[in-house]
Amino acid sequence: MRPTTFSRLMLVFMLVIALCVALLMGIFYFTMRDAQIESRMDALKAQAYDIAYLAATTETSRLETALGLPTTSGREMMRHKLRSVYDEYSAYCMVVDRSGQITAYFLSILEENTDLRAAFDARHIVKTLNTVLSGREVVAQDQGANGPMFTVAVPWIRNDRVMGAVLIQTAAQNVRSAYEGLTAKVALAALLTALVAGLLILSYTRRLSKPLREIADNASSMAAGDFSHRVPETGSREIYDLAVAFNTMSGKLEETEQTRRDFIANLSHELRSPMTNIRGFLQGMLDGTIPTADYERYLGIVLSETNRMTKLVTSLLNLSRMENDDTALSLSTFNINELIRLVLIAKVNQIEEKGLDMQLQFEEDSSFVLADHDQIEQVLINLMDNAIKFTPHGGRIQVLTCAIDTATMGITVQDNGIGILEQDIPYIFDRFYTADKAHTVGQGTGLGLAICKTILEKHHQRIEVLPRESGSAIRFTLQRAKAPLAEVAK
Repeated sequence: MRPTTFSRLMLVFMLVIALCVALLMGIFYFTMRDAQIESRMDALKAQAYDIAYLAATTETSRLETALGLPTTSGREMMRHKLRSVYDEYSAYCMVVDRSGQITAYFLSILEENTDLRAAFDARHIVKTLNTVLSGREVVAQDQGANGPMFTVAVPWIRNDRVMGAVLIQTAAQNVRSAYEGLTAKVALAALLTALVAGLLILSYTRRLSKPLREIADNASSMAAGDFSHRVPETGSREIYDLAVAFNTMSGKLEETEQTRRDFIANLSHELRSPMTNIRGFLQGMLDGTIPTADYERYLGIVLSETNRMTKLVTSLLNLSRMENDDTALSLSTFNINELIRLVLIAKVNQIEEKGLDMQLQFEEDSSFVLADHDQIEQVLINLMDNAIKFTPHGGRIQVLTCAIDTATMGITVQDNGIGILEQDIPYIFDRFYTADKAHTVGQGTGLGLAICKTILEKHHQRIEVLPRESGSAIRFTLQRAKAPLAEVAK
Protein backbone atom coordinates (compact mmCIF):
# COMPACT_ATOMS: atom_id res chain seq x y z
CA MET A 1 0.00 0.00 0.00
CA ARG A 2 1.42 3.38 -1.03
CA PRO A 3 1.99 5.84 1.83
CA THR A 4 -0.42 8.75 1.97
CA THR A 5 0.57 12.41 1.67
CA PHE A 6 -0.56 12.85 5.27
CA SER A 7 1.75 10.12 6.59
CA ARG A 8 4.70 11.38 4.54
CA LEU A 9 4.23 14.95 5.71
CA MET A 10 3.89 13.82 9.33
CA LEU A 11 7.06 11.72 9.07
CA VAL A 12 9.07 14.56 7.51
CA PHE A 13 7.76 17.14 9.98
CA MET A 14 8.41 14.91 13.00
CA LEU A 15 11.94 14.11 11.82
CA VAL A 16 12.64 17.82 11.38
CA ILE A 17 11.17 18.58 14.79
CA ALA A 18 13.17 15.78 16.43
CA LEU A 19 16.38 16.99 14.79
CA CYS A 20 15.77 20.62 15.79
CA VAL A 21 14.81 19.70 19.35
CA ALA A 22 17.85 17.44 19.72
CA LEU A 23 20.12 20.17 18.35
CA LEU A 24 18.65 22.82 20.63
CA MET A 25 18.74 20.43 23.57
CA GLY A 26 22.43 19.70 22.95
CA ILE A 27 23.30 23.38 22.61
CA PHE A 28 21.34 24.29 25.73
CA TYR A 29 22.78 21.41 27.73
CA PHE A 30 26.43 22.09 26.87
CA THR A 31 25.97 25.83 27.32
CA MET A 32 24.44 25.35 30.76
CA ARG A 33 27.05 22.76 31.67
CA ASP A 34 29.90 25.11 30.78
CA ALA A 35 28.19 27.93 32.62
CA GLN A 36 27.75 25.76 35.72
CA ILE A 37 31.38 24.62 35.62
CA GLU A 38 32.61 28.18 35.14
CA SER A 39 30.41 29.37 37.99
CA ARG A 40 31.65 26.58 40.28
CA MET A 41 35.29 27.28 39.43
CA ASP A 42 34.82 31.02 40.02
CA ALA A 43 33.31 30.20 43.40
CA LEU A 44 36.21 27.91 44.28
CA LYS A 45 38.69 30.62 43.23
CA ALA A 46 36.89 33.14 45.43
CA GLN A 47 37.11 30.71 48.33
CA ALA A 48 40.82 30.21 47.64
CA TYR A 49 41.47 33.96 47.77
CA ASP A 50 39.49 34.21 51.01
CA ILE A 51 41.66 31.50 52.56
CA ALA A 52 44.79 33.22 51.18
CA TYR A 53 43.69 36.44 52.81
CA LEU A 54 43.23 34.65 56.15
CA ALA A 55 46.66 33.07 55.78
CA ALA A 56 48.32 36.38 54.97
CA THR A 57 46.74 38.38 57.78
CA THR A 58 47.30 35.83 60.54
CA GLU A 59 50.64 35.78 62.42
CA THR A 60 52.41 32.55 61.95
CA SER A 61 53.58 30.36 64.82
CA ARG A 62 54.85 26.87 64.72
CA LEU A 63 52.78 24.29 62.96
CA GLU A 64 51.29 21.41 64.73
CA THR A 65 51.96 17.96 63.45
CA ALA A 66 49.03 17.19 61.20
CA LEU A 67 46.82 20.24 61.56
CA GLY A 68 48.79 23.06 63.22
CA LEU A 69 47.48 26.66 63.05
CA PRO A 70 48.96 30.06 64.02
CA THR A 71 46.77 30.95 66.97
CA THR A 72 43.82 29.44 68.66
CA SER A 73 41.42 32.00 67.17
CA GLY A 74 43.13 31.79 63.78
CA ARG A 75 43.09 28.02 63.99
CA GLU A 76 39.35 27.96 64.63
CA MET A 77 38.64 30.47 61.88
CA MET A 78 40.76 28.57 59.35
CA ARG A 79 39.27 25.24 60.36
CA HIS A 80 35.79 26.64 59.99
CA LYS A 81 36.62 28.05 56.55
CA LEU A 82 38.24 24.86 55.29
CA ARG A 83 35.37 22.78 56.62
CA SER A 84 32.79 25.01 54.95
CA VAL A 85 34.59 24.64 51.61
CA TYR A 86 34.39 20.90 51.94
CA ASP A 87 30.76 20.91 53.04
CA GLU A 88 29.68 23.21 50.22
CA TYR A 89 31.92 22.03 47.38
CA SER A 90 33.10 18.54 48.44
CA ALA A 91 36.65 19.85 48.03
CA TYR A 92 39.77 19.60 50.18
CA CYS A 93 42.08 22.53 50.82
CA MET A 94 45.81 22.88 51.38
CA VAL A 95 47.74 25.97 52.55
CA VAL A 96 51.53 25.92 52.07
CA ASP A 97 54.09 28.60 53.02
CA ARG A 98 57.44 29.13 51.34
CA SER A 99 59.22 27.08 53.96
CA GLY A 100 57.15 24.07 53.08
CA GLN A 101 55.00 24.07 56.16
CA ILE A 102 51.49 22.80 55.34
CA THR A 103 48.18 23.77 56.78
CA ALA A 104 45.73 21.30 55.30
CA TYR A 105 42.21 20.08 55.64
CA PHE A 106 42.19 16.96 53.59
CA LEU A 107 43.35 13.92 55.52
CA SER A 108 40.05 13.32 57.23
CA ILE A 109 38.21 14.38 54.06
CA LEU A 110 40.06 11.81 51.98
CA GLU A 111 38.94 9.21 54.47
CA GLU A 112 35.32 10.34 54.13
CA ASN A 113 35.22 10.87 50.35
CA THR A 114 36.28 7.89 48.23
CA ASP A 115 36.05 9.92 44.96
CA LEU A 116 38.56 12.44 46.23
CA ARG A 117 40.78 9.71 47.63
CA ALA A 118 40.78 7.87 44.30
CA ALA A 119 41.72 11.00 42.37
CA PHE A 120 44.37 12.27 44.83
CA ASP A 121 47.73 12.75 43.04
CA ALA A 122 50.55 14.03 45.28
CA ARG A 123 52.95 14.57 42.38
CA HIS A 124 50.48 16.77 40.53
CA ILE A 125 49.80 18.74 43.71
CA VAL A 126 53.48 19.47 44.27
CA LYS A 127 53.86 20.63 40.66
CA THR A 128 50.85 22.92 40.98
CA LEU A 129 52.08 24.42 44.29
CA ASN A 130 55.49 25.19 42.77
CA THR A 131 53.74 27.06 39.95
CA VAL A 132 51.69 29.11 42.39
CA LEU A 133 54.69 29.92 44.59
CA SER A 134 56.21 31.57 41.54
CA GLY A 135 53.36 34.10 41.69
CA ARG A 136 50.83 32.63 39.18
CA GLU A 137 47.35 31.29 39.87
CA VAL A 138 46.18 27.95 38.50
CA VAL A 139 42.60 27.11 37.43
CA ALA A 140 42.51 23.81 35.58
CA GLN A 141 40.74 20.55 34.90
CA ASP A 142 43.34 17.81 34.83
CA GLN A 143 43.29 14.13 34.15
CA GLY A 144 45.04 12.60 37.10
CA ALA A 145 46.24 9.06 37.49
CA ASN A 146 42.98 8.05 39.12
CA GLY A 147 40.53 10.27 37.31
CA PRO A 148 39.75 13.90 36.42
CA MET A 149 40.20 16.64 39.00
CA PHE A 150 39.30 20.34 39.13
CA THR A 151 42.11 22.39 40.66
CA VAL A 152 42.16 26.01 41.88
CA ALA A 153 45.40 27.32 43.35
CA VAL A 154 46.28 30.95 44.22
CA PRO A 155 49.23 32.60 45.97
CA TRP A 156 48.85 34.28 49.34
CA ILE A 157 50.83 37.44 49.64
CA ARG A 158 52.14 39.52 52.50
CA ASN A 159 53.92 42.86 51.97
CA ASP A 160 53.87 42.32 48.19
CA ARG A 161 55.74 39.07 48.57
CA VAL A 162 54.43 35.58 47.81
CA MET A 163 54.43 33.88 51.16
CA GLY A 164 52.72 30.69 50.17
CA ALA A 165 49.93 29.03 48.19
CA VAL A 166 46.34 27.92 48.68
CA LEU A 167 45.18 24.85 46.75
CA ILE A 168 41.64 23.58 46.48
CA GLN A 169 40.85 20.36 44.65
CA THR A 170 37.66 18.47 44.01
CA ALA A 171 36.82 15.45 41.88
CA ALA A 172 35.19 16.10 38.52
CA GLN A 173 32.06 14.20 39.51
CA ASN A 174 31.54 16.61 42.37
CA VAL A 175 31.42 19.53 39.92
CA ARG A 176 29.29 17.58 37.49
CA SER A 177 26.69 16.99 40.16
CA ALA A 178 25.90 20.70 39.96
CA TYR A 179 24.60 20.33 36.39
CA GLU A 180 23.60 16.69 36.12
CA GLY A 181 20.08 17.62 37.16
CA LEU A 182 19.82 19.74 34.03
CA THR A 183 19.74 16.65 31.82
CA ALA A 184 16.37 15.47 33.08
CA LYS A 185 14.94 19.00 32.93
CA VAL A 186 16.20 19.60 29.41
CA ALA A 187 14.91 16.19 28.27
CA LEU A 188 11.49 16.92 29.78
CA ALA A 189 11.37 20.35 28.12
CA ALA A 190 12.39 18.79 24.79
CA LEU A 191 9.71 16.11 25.11
CA LEU A 192 7.01 18.65 25.89
CA THR A 193 8.17 20.85 22.99
CA ALA A 194 8.13 17.92 20.57
CA LEU A 195 4.68 16.87 21.82
CA VAL A 196 3.17 20.33 21.36
CA ALA A 197 4.84 20.72 17.95
CA GLY A 198 3.63 17.27 16.93
CA LEU A 199 0.03 18.12 17.83
CA LEU A 200 0.22 21.37 15.88
CA ILE A 201 1.75 19.61 12.89
CA LEU A 202 -0.90 16.88 13.10
CA SER A 203 -3.66 19.46 12.96
CA TYR A 204 -2.00 21.40 10.15
CA THR A 205 -1.21 18.29 8.09
CA ARG A 206 -4.78 17.03 8.38
CA ARG A 207 -6.06 20.40 7.17
CA LEU A 208 -3.50 20.36 4.35
CA SER A 209 -4.26 16.83 3.16
CA LYS A 210 -8.07 16.99 3.55
CA PRO A 211 -8.71 18.96 0.33
CA LEU A 212 -6.32 16.67 -1.54
CA ARG A 213 -8.29 13.69 -0.31
CA GLU A 214 -11.54 15.35 -1.39
CA ILE A 215 -10.11 16.08 -4.82
CA ALA A 216 -9.00 12.45 -5.16
CA ASP A 217 -12.45 11.17 -4.11
CA ASN A 218 -14.21 13.53 -6.52
CA ALA A 219 -11.81 12.53 -9.30
CA SER A 220 -12.89 8.93 -8.75
CA SER A 221 -16.52 10.02 -9.06
CA MET A 222 -15.67 11.85 -12.26
CA ALA A 223 -14.01 8.73 -13.63
CA ALA A 224 -17.34 6.97 -13.02
CA GLY A 225 -19.14 9.64 -15.07
CA ASP A 226 -20.44 11.93 -12.30
CA PHE A 227 -19.23 15.48 -12.99
CA SER A 228 -21.51 17.28 -10.54
CA HIS A 229 -19.17 17.23 -7.54
CA ARG A 230 -17.18 20.29 -6.46
CA VAL A 231 -14.51 20.72 -3.80
CA PRO A 232 -14.25 23.61 -1.28
CA GLU A 233 -12.02 26.39 -2.57
CA THR A 234 -10.05 26.88 0.65
CA GLY A 235 -6.56 26.29 2.05
CA SER A 236 -3.16 27.64 1.04
CA ARG A 237 -2.61 29.42 -2.26
CA GLU A 238 -1.50 26.26 -4.05
CA ILE A 239 -4.39 24.18 -2.67
CA TYR A 240 -6.83 26.99 -3.47
CA ASP A 241 -5.55 27.24 -7.06
CA LEU A 242 -5.76 23.44 -7.39
CA ALA A 243 -9.35 23.43 -6.08
CA VAL A 244 -10.36 26.26 -8.45
CA ALA A 245 -8.75 24.46 -11.40
CA PHE A 246 -10.44 21.20 -10.41
CA ASN A 247 -13.87 22.84 -10.11
CA THR A 248 -13.35 24.61 -13.44
CA MET A 249 -12.42 21.30 -15.04
CA SER A 250 -15.45 19.63 -13.46
CA GLY A 251 -17.72 22.37 -14.79
CA LYS A 252 -16.24 22.14 -18.29
CA LEU A 253 -16.53 18.36 -18.30
CA GLU A 254 -20.12 18.59 -17.09
CA GLU A 255 -20.91 21.06 -19.87
CA THR A 256 -19.13 18.86 -22.42
CA GLU A 257 -20.98 15.79 -21.22
CA GLN A 258 -24.31 17.60 -21.41
CA THR A 259 -23.42 18.93 -24.86
CA ARG A 260 -22.47 15.44 -25.96
CA ARG A 261 -25.77 14.04 -24.73
CA ASP A 262 -27.70 16.85 -26.39
CA PHE A 263 -25.76 16.31 -29.59
CA ILE A 264 -26.43 12.58 -29.60
CA ALA A 265 -30.13 13.21 -28.94
CA ASN A 266 -30.29 15.82 -31.71
CA LEU A 267 -28.24 13.72 -34.12
CA SER A 268 -30.45 10.72 -33.44
CA HIS A 269 -33.46 12.90 -34.22
CA GLU A 270 -31.83 14.23 -37.39
CA LEU A 271 -31.05 10.72 -38.60
CA ARG A 272 -34.30 9.18 -37.42
CA SER A 273 -36.50 11.62 -39.34
CA PRO A 274 -35.11 10.95 -42.86
CA MET A 275 -34.74 7.25 -42.13
CA THR A 276 -38.36 7.07 -41.03
CA ASN A 277 -39.48 8.93 -44.14
CA ILE A 278 -37.37 6.74 -46.42
CA ARG A 279 -38.63 3.56 -44.76
CA GLY A 280 -42.23 4.73 -44.89
CA PHE A 281 -42.17 5.71 -48.55
CA LEU A 282 -40.37 2.52 -49.60
CA GLN A 283 -42.75 0.38 -47.53
CA GLY A 284 -45.70 2.19 -49.15
CA MET A 285 -44.34 1.41 -52.60
CA LEU A 286 -43.79 -2.23 -51.76
CA ASP A 287 -47.21 -2.87 -50.23
CA GLY A 288 -49.06 -0.83 -52.89
CA THR A 289 -50.20 1.98 -50.62
CA ILE A 290 -48.48 4.47 -52.92
CA PRO A 291 -49.74 4.30 -56.50
CA THR A 292 -47.23 3.56 -59.24
CA ALA A 293 -47.93 6.92 -60.82
CA ASP A 294 -46.61 8.69 -57.68
CA TYR A 295 -43.36 6.70 -57.48
CA GLU A 296 -41.27 9.41 -59.15
CA ARG A 297 -42.43 12.10 -56.68
CA TYR A 298 -41.83 9.95 -53.61
CA LEU A 299 -38.51 8.62 -54.91
CA GLY A 300 -37.45 12.26 -55.25
CA ILE A 301 -38.33 12.73 -51.55
CA VAL A 302 -36.33 9.61 -50.66
CA LEU A 303 -33.35 10.96 -52.61
CA SER A 304 -33.63 14.32 -50.83
CA GLU A 305 -33.70 12.62 -47.41
CA THR A 306 -30.73 10.48 -48.43
CA ASN A 307 -28.79 13.58 -49.43
CA ARG A 308 -29.70 15.13 -46.11
CA MET A 309 -28.21 12.19 -44.20
CA THR A 310 -25.16 12.15 -46.47
CA LYS A 311 -24.55 15.83 -45.78
CA LEU A 312 -24.85 15.28 -42.03
CA VAL A 313 -22.41 12.35 -42.02
CA THR A 314 -20.01 14.23 -44.29
CA SER A 315 -20.02 17.20 -41.93
CA LEU A 316 -19.20 14.94 -39.00
CA LEU A 317 -16.38 13.28 -40.90
CA ASN A 318 -14.98 16.63 -42.05
CA LEU A 319 -14.99 18.02 -38.52
CA SER A 320 -13.30 14.92 -37.13
CA ARG A 321 -10.71 14.90 -39.92
CA MET A 322 -9.83 18.57 -39.49
CA GLU A 323 -9.49 18.27 -35.72
CA ASN A 324 -7.20 15.27 -35.96
CA ASP A 325 -5.33 16.01 -39.18
CA ASP A 326 -1.90 17.62 -38.74
CA THR A 327 -1.35 17.97 -42.48
CA ALA A 328 -0.01 21.38 -43.44
CA LEU A 329 -2.37 23.85 -45.10
CA SER A 330 -2.18 24.23 -48.88
CA LEU A 331 -1.61 27.98 -48.81
CA SER A 332 -2.02 30.09 -51.91
CA THR A 333 -2.74 33.70 -52.80
CA PHE A 334 -6.21 34.31 -54.26
CA ASN A 335 -8.86 37.00 -54.62
CA ILE A 336 -11.35 36.55 -51.77
CA ASN A 337 -13.92 38.74 -53.60
CA GLU A 338 -13.87 36.38 -56.58
CA LEU A 339 -14.27 33.34 -54.31
CA ILE A 340 -17.31 34.94 -52.68
CA ARG A 341 -18.91 35.51 -56.11
CA LEU A 342 -18.33 31.85 -57.05
CA VAL A 343 -19.94 30.63 -53.82
CA LEU A 344 -22.98 32.87 -54.41
CA ILE A 345 -23.31 31.57 -57.96
CA ALA A 346 -23.44 28.01 -56.59
CA LYS A 347 -26.19 29.09 -54.16
CA VAL A 348 -28.21 31.09 -56.68
CA ASN A 349 -31.07 28.58 -56.82
CA GLN A 350 -31.57 28.62 -53.03
CA ILE A 351 -31.37 32.41 -53.02
CA GLU A 352 -33.98 32.76 -55.75
CA GLU A 353 -36.31 30.22 -54.13
CA LYS A 354 -36.54 32.40 -50.99
CA GLY A 355 -36.51 35.68 -52.94
CA LEU A 356 -33.50 36.98 -50.99
CA ASP A 357 -31.82 40.28 -51.75
CA MET A 358 -28.08 39.65 -52.04
CA GLN A 359 -25.75 42.62 -51.57
CA LEU A 360 -21.97 42.61 -52.01
CA GLN A 361 -19.93 45.44 -50.49
CA PHE A 362 -16.23 45.15 -51.30
CA GLU A 363 -13.88 47.86 -50.09
CA GLU A 364 -11.60 47.09 -53.02
CA ASP A 365 -12.36 45.47 -56.37
CA SER A 366 -9.70 42.85 -55.69
CA SER A 367 -8.74 41.77 -52.16
CA PHE A 368 -6.00 39.16 -52.12
CA VAL A 369 -5.42 36.87 -49.15
CA LEU A 370 -3.00 34.06 -48.27
CA ALA A 371 -4.93 30.94 -47.20
CA ASP A 372 -6.04 27.43 -48.13
CA HIS A 373 -8.45 28.11 -51.01
CA ASP A 374 -10.59 24.98 -50.60
CA GLN A 375 -10.97 25.30 -46.82
CA ILE A 376 -11.91 29.00 -46.99
CA GLU A 377 -14.45 28.09 -49.66
CA GLN A 378 -15.93 25.61 -47.15
CA VAL A 379 -16.13 28.41 -44.56
CA LEU A 380 -18.00 30.68 -46.98
CA ILE A 381 -20.37 27.86 -47.99
CA ASN A 382 -21.22 27.09 -44.35
CA LEU A 383 -21.80 30.76 -43.51
CA MET A 384 -23.94 31.28 -46.61
CA ASP A 385 -25.96 28.13 -45.86
CA ASN A 386 -26.71 29.44 -42.36
CA ALA A 387 -27.61 32.90 -43.65
CA ILE A 388 -29.96 31.49 -46.30
CA LYS A 389 -31.47 28.98 -43.89
CA PHE A 390 -32.30 31.47 -41.13
CA THR A 391 -33.29 34.47 -43.26
CA PRO A 392 -37.04 34.69 -44.01
CA HIS A 393 -38.48 34.94 -47.54
CA GLY A 394 -37.75 38.30 -49.08
CA GLY A 395 -34.98 39.01 -46.58
CA ARG A 396 -31.59 40.53 -47.17
CA ILE A 397 -28.07 39.04 -47.00
CA GLN A 398 -24.92 41.14 -47.19
CA VAL A 399 -21.33 40.04 -47.70
CA LEU A 400 -18.66 42.62 -46.93
CA THR A 401 -14.88 42.64 -47.26
CA CYS A 402 -12.63 45.32 -45.81
CA ALA A 403 -9.10 45.72 -44.51
CA ILE A 404 -8.92 45.61 -40.70
CA ASP A 405 -5.24 46.59 -40.72
CA THR A 406 -2.25 46.31 -43.01
CA ALA A 407 -1.95 42.56 -42.35
CA THR A 408 -5.54 41.43 -41.87
CA MET A 409 -8.61 41.21 -44.08
CA GLY A 410 -12.12 40.95 -42.61
CA ILE A 411 -14.98 39.10 -44.32
CA THR A 412 -18.48 39.59 -42.88
CA VAL A 413 -21.70 37.71 -43.68
CA GLN A 414 -24.78 39.39 -42.20
CA ASP A 415 -28.52 39.03 -42.60
CA ASN A 416 -31.82 40.34 -41.20
CA GLY A 417 -33.04 36.90 -40.15
CA ILE A 418 -33.98 35.52 -36.73
CA GLY A 419 -30.55 36.36 -35.28
CA ILE A 420 -28.64 34.72 -32.45
CA LEU A 421 -29.74 34.97 -28.84
CA GLU A 422 -27.24 36.77 -26.63
CA GLN A 423 -26.95 33.84 -24.21
CA ASP A 424 -26.10 31.54 -27.12
CA ILE A 425 -23.26 33.66 -28.56
CA PRO A 426 -20.47 32.22 -26.30
CA TYR A 427 -21.37 28.69 -27.48
CA ILE A 428 -22.28 29.24 -31.13
CA PHE A 429 -18.89 27.95 -32.38
CA ASP A 430 -18.62 25.05 -29.94
CA ARG A 431 -18.45 21.50 -31.18
CA PHE A 432 -21.78 19.71 -31.05
CA TYR A 433 -23.64 22.98 -30.47
CA THR A 434 -27.17 21.87 -31.28
CA ALA A 435 -29.58 24.00 -33.25
CA ASP A 436 -32.36 23.68 -30.68
CA LYS A 437 -30.25 25.75 -28.26
CA ALA A 438 -30.67 28.62 -30.71
CA HIS A 439 -34.41 27.91 -30.91
CA THR A 440 -34.11 26.47 -34.40
CA VAL A 441 -35.26 22.92 -33.84
CA GLY A 442 -34.83 20.73 -36.88
CA GLN A 443 -32.79 23.33 -38.81
CA GLY A 444 -29.43 21.61 -38.43
CA THR A 445 -26.91 19.96 -36.11
CA GLY A 446 -24.69 22.96 -35.37
CA LEU A 447 -21.63 21.49 -37.07
CA GLY A 448 -21.24 24.16 -39.74
CA LEU A 449 -19.89 26.91 -37.47
CA ALA A 450 -17.76 24.43 -35.54
CA ILE A 451 -16.11 23.46 -38.83
CA CYS A 452 -15.57 27.14 -39.67
CA LYS A 453 -13.89 27.76 -36.33
CA THR A 454 -11.61 24.73 -36.72
CA ILE A 455 -10.52 25.82 -40.22
CA LEU A 456 -9.76 29.38 -39.15
CA GLU A 457 -7.88 28.26 -36.03
CA LYS A 458 -5.61 26.22 -38.29
CA HIS A 459 -5.02 29.46 -40.22
CA HIS A 460 -4.28 31.24 -36.90
CA GLN A 461 -7.20 33.54 -37.60
CA ARG A 462 -10.42 34.25 -35.71
CA ILE A 463 -14.17 34.14 -36.29
CA GLU A 464 -16.65 36.08 -34.15
CA VAL A 465 -20.25 37.24 -33.86
CA LEU A 466 -20.59 41.01 -34.32
CA PRO A 467 -23.14 42.96 -32.28
CA ARG A 468 -26.24 43.72 -34.34
CA GLU A 469 -29.73 44.99 -33.47
CA SER A 470 -31.53 42.62 -35.85
CA GLY A 471 -30.44 39.50 -37.65
CA SER A 472 -26.91 38.21 -37.26
CA ALA A 473 -23.44 39.17 -38.46
CA ILE A 474 -20.44 36.83 -38.43
CA ARG A 475 -16.96 38.03 -39.36
CA PHE A 476 -13.81 36.03 -39.93
CA THR A 477 -10.30 37.23 -40.70
CA LEU A 478 -7.60 36.19 -43.18
CA GLN A 479 -4.02 37.22 -43.81
CA ARG A 480 -3.72 39.87 -46.49
CA ALA A 481 -1.38 39.26 -49.41
CA LYS A 482 0.06 41.16 -52.34
CA ALA A 483 -1.53 40.62 -55.72
CA PRO A 484 0.23 38.03 -57.90
CA LEU A 485 2.36 39.43 -60.75
CA ALA A 486 -0.12 38.10 -63.30
CA GLU A 487 -2.92 40.16 -61.74
CA VAL A 488 -0.77 43.27 -61.52
CA ALA A 489 0.08 43.01 -65.21
CA LYS A 490 -3.61 43.09 -66.25
